[in-house]
Amino acid sequence: MRLFHFSEDGDIGAFVPRPVKTPSARPPGEEWLNGPLVWAIDEWHQPMYLFPRECPRVLIWPTGDTSQEDHEKWFGQTDARMIAFIENDWVSRHSGTAIWRYELTGDGFESLHDAGMWVSRETVEPVFKERITDLGAALSASGAELRAIPVFDFVEALRASTLHVSAIRMRNAERSHALEGQREP
Repeated sequence: MRLFHFSEDGDIGAFVPRPVKTPSARPPGEEWLNGPLVWAIDEWHQPMYLFPRECPRVLIWPTGDTSQEDHEKWFGQTDARMIAFIENDWVSRHSGTAIWRYELTGDGFESLHDAGMWVSRETVEPVFKERITDLGAALSASGAELRAIPVFDFVEALRASTLHVSAIRMRNAERSHALEGQREP
């Protein structure tokens, strides 16, 4: 299993557990997820982080429970395994930002069983890092299709679908109320 952490900072020698910047409402017994942790993403889900850190984005993909109707509606014209939506205002920042992909060992990480997210309560040193200068090409190479939209006005339709929906940094969206209550890592 390969785990990654993405950052615009290329000088990270070790990832030290720290609390999330914006705590989320967590179910009872999961409050510890707002505490000091090192966050990582698995290889299959890494397209969720091929963006500038603060870029609001929604990624969707089919699951074993996805209906044929939802698959045709959202994926009918693409061979992509994932679709990523960003607002038009973020397109130039997305294409003009370079990020670093740090590879981490799986030692000490525990799966959250949620969209490929893993956490460690211990300091973690990266085993490799690489600079990604073309985020669009990296998304495409990982099987994700990028779609620019004016605003996130279709999110309720996605939530009602049988697709997996991951929304990240929606507090920075033009109309962030479109996803009020959505939990962010």
